[in-house]
Amino acid sequence: MSLRHGYLSNNIKSRSRRAGLHFPVGRIHRYLRKGPYSSRIGSVAPVYLAAVLEYLCAEIIELAGILANQMGKCKILPRHILLAVKNDIELDKLLAGAILEGGGVKPNIEAVLLSHDEE
Repeated sequence: MSLRHGYLSNNIKSRSRRAGLHFPVGRIHRYLRKGPYSSRIGSVAPVYLAAVLEYLCAEIIELAGILANQMGKCKILPRHILLAVKNDIELDKLLAGAILEGGGVKPNIEAVLLSHDEE
């Protein structure tokens, strides 16, 4: 019996579906095996890594969506992602060396320039 004809399809589930994730566990497992990390990867490691990556993406998208909504936009732009990451302390520390293309810079005016001290 072949799977192409629809037999036995109700019993087969992907590892992503079994773990309740949207990120591809099998693809992450393949990347871990093919990469310069190790040829022996446990069965739980790609599931855990997929869960962590999915959580980080959900957190960034949630913050960027809130920021886009506050700016009156319906679409999340790279600028919203950059501002969401830079406004969150933990995400800013995690992505300190990353360059987000098309995001611009965080608006900042030095305090020295704002002071009107007359000498």
